[in-house]
Amino acid sequence: MIKAIYNWIDERLDITPLWRDVADHEVPEHVNPAHHFSAFVYCFGGLTFFITVIQILSGMFLTMYYVPDIVNAYASVDYLQHQVAFGVIVRGMHHWGASLVIVMMFLHTLRVFFTGSYKAPREMNWIVGVLILFVMIGLGLTGYLLPWDNKAYFATKVTIQIASSVPFVGEYIKLLMQGGDIVGAQTLTRFFAIHVFFLPAALLGLLAAHFLMIRRQGISGPL
Repeated sequence: MIKAIYNWIDERLDITPLWRDVADHEVPEHVNPAHHFSAFVYCFGGLTFFITVIQILSGMFLTMYYVPDIVNAYASVDYLQHQVAFGVIVRGMHHWGASLVIVMMFLHTLRVFFTGSYKAPREMNWIVGVLILFVMIGLGLTGYLLPWDNKAYFATKVTIQIASSVPFVGEYIKLLMQGGDIVGAQTLTRFFAIHVFFLPAALLGLLAAHFLMIRRQGISGPL
């Protein structure tokens, strides 16, 4: 059945060359765990991407139930957690995945640094990777407020206070993040919009650039 569907699509769009270009791409021997035990460190990037996909899919599920206002935000999360089938599992995956993806990205960054993979001709990809790390941190910070409980509220106040201490532009950053004089309805709305629309759009663009450069330049050699 699947093969018949694939053949039907392939007859009309000729997708086989595109698929072969991806599937038949050879990888260097030093990233093959069967030949080199140290090759496992080259899996950090792939694992980071895998967790990112889980975050996107679970986040899409959560937005079906989440209500981004200060009156109903906590109640909507509580409903998802206790009333929706498998809601507690999906939210748990998204919650712990937010921390795990940062850990995996940090390990991936260390691997790139200590193997010298940031050097020519891959400097631009290193810059894109660092930008992806900042976007991921931003996703974690903005998502932390969304449950709108005491821990999220006061943690966000501390985060905004830290941001306001940036020289020259701190107060502008605070106003942009807070949306007013206090952490309230405008803050929650802004964090939700940034978390669901702005940062994911930036993330997808940066990931596309990251993978394109990896495809063009190949996987870096061993240390």
